[in-house]
Amino acid sequence: MSVDQVYCGGEFDCIVVGAGHAGCEAAHAVARMGLSVALLTQSMEAIALMPCNPSVGGPAKGHVVAEIDALGGLMGYAADMSFVQMRTLNTGKGPAVQALRAQTDKRLYQQVVRELLERTPNLRIIQASVVEILVESGVARGVRTHTGTIYRAEAVVVTTGTYMESTVIVGASIIASGPNGLMPSHGLAANLRALGFRLGRLKTGTPPRIHRRSIHFDRMEEQRGDASYTRFSRRSSRFAPEQMSCWLTYTTAATHEIIRSNLHRSPLYAGLIAGRGPRYCPSIEDKVVRFADKERHQIFLEPEGYSTEEVYVQGFSTSLPEDVQVMMLRSVIGLEQAEMMRAGYAIEYDFVDPTQLTLALESKLYAGLFFAGQINGSSGYEEAAGQGLWAGINAGAKVRGLPPFVLLRSEAYLGVLVDDLVTKGTSEPYRLMTSRAEHRLLLRFDNAESRLLPKGVEVGVVPERELVRLREDEAGIRQWVEYLERRKVSPEEAVNRHLASVFSSPIEHNTAAAALLRRPEITWERLSVIVPELSEVALHLAQRVSIEVKYAGYIARQCEAVELFQRLELKAIPNGVRYSEMRGLSLEAREKLERVQPRSYGQASRISGVSPADIAMLMVHLERR
Repeated sequence: MSVDQVYCGGEFDCIVVGAGHAGCEAAHAVARMGLSVALLTQSMEAIALMPCNPSVGGPAKGHVVAEIDALGGLMGYAADMSFVQMRTLNTGKGPAVQALRAQTDKRLYQQVVRELLERTPNLRIIQASVVEILVESGVARGVRTHTGTIYRAEAVVVTTGTYMESTVIVGASIIASGPNGLMPSHGLAANLRALGFRLGRLKTGTPPRIHRRSIHFDRMEEQRGDASYTRFSRRSSRFAPEQMSCWLTYTTAATHEIIRSNLHRSPLYAGLIAGRGPRYCPSIEDKVVRFADKERHQIFLEPEGYSTEEVYVQGFSTSLPEDVQVMMLRSVIGLEQAEMMRAGYAIEYDFVDPTQLTLALESKLYAGLFFAGQINGSSGYEEAAGQGLWAGINAGAKVRGLPPFVLLRSEAYLGVLVDDLVTKGTSEPYRLMTSRAEHRLLLRFDNAESRLLPKGVEVGVVPERELVRLREDEAGIRQWVEYLERRKVSPEEAVNRHLASVFSSPIEHNTAAAALLRRPEITWERLSVIVPELSEVALHLAQRVSIEVKYAGYIARQCEAVELFQRLELKAIPNGVRYSEMRGLSLEAREKLERVQPRSYGQASRISGVSPADIAMLMVHLERR
């Protein structure tokens, strides 16, 4: 095609490739920063698609959604405006691992996000399939689509999810396809390889969907939503929607026998699947093989929305042939007459080794080129959305000539997520969990705004008025914490009678209300009987005050640990260090450090294969410099 035949579709500050959860957050963030952005998607109908489970949140993931919301993102608001059930999980455990989870109406979720994007100033949505990243002198300058159209920009964010050269596998059937029968992305993977990127192959899967009328719910355990529920976003305004129940059931010995008898027909065990799947979300056939001693496995039935009878069979991911899937389903308690509407499948796709990226999710090879979401080897809507927001802010910062936007592991689960990916890389779909965070008591769901909203205002993705409101809330929290430390409770008969009724020991002298609240058995509600003025505190503030008082000692100790951590974390390593020439470092450490190019000693210490002795030797070398 000659130069004069090339059609330029437009020039923008930033181009985002892909409109899944990562792409939507990236484009929205750039536009909120006052920059022009083109969001390119292969299908307008796939914007914010939930091709797998119909839920948002859960342990660690719910924390990420709260952090996205604190930074002005879309996911929390969209989940609030589309949920069919809302539950707080792990209520019997500490606040660090309590998590909000929403079952969503898939179509309504997409509708909410698409409407928000279409109404966002500076943002243009275009249906197009990108096959080439245009680079000039080591800098990303735009993209070319399959029709030859060129779109130019100063920054490009690639968020192709699981679509890049994707194949869908059911039994012996292997077809080129994206999730839910959508088109795969062809051509871009080859272009990225030609540009020098290392790509790998991953696999994920999804379970069958069945018709609601074919389910015997009377044989299952009902899982209701919370009568009094929390929201992900302070900005959402949908109240008291009709909640739908989920249902718990179990596989049987017959299920396991059907699977074992048909393993020879499983593409996973027949060698038809090359990509590595998620260890923390295995297929049902993998569960039966790996946990052969278990007599049954939990299965959750989750509604996909108000306007459909389709039900998602959570915990039953499989790529076995369709006839086997039907037999398996009908061996599960309550699914004896199950009507399968969609078969489960495995999907393989190309991903970019994330160790080729900086902590800003920018390519180390080409300035202005960012990657976010499942293309970086992560799994899950929440991890993708968090990376998209992070990459979008950094793309905007790049265009404006601002420093990179980076959060430390001690500041956010988003910091843990990105640091893990770019420092350690991954050989399987990466899933964020609370156990990955060293300082999780400080990274709670309830304090996400306090941690991150000021940073959102600083980079321009959150309006200034939100900071005023936050400061008012924080002042109120401090006042009530101080009040509880000062407020004395006398050992009256009524007080001790109430304490005895909740199996708490009586008091013999005047005691601070805060001291009572620190007792494990004393909740905010129980203390309010003794200290009636606590009923004046707004619910969202009461939760923060209660946690700050109850866990004051633990929080103080974690803050001290963070100070020690940051001495290493903030000690920068200069650019251009030639690790391959450093004597005293192990061969593996030299290779890993050369590849990752860590920005700090803290990041270097987390690289797999780099020992404490290597870090000590590195410090000696660099101090000599």
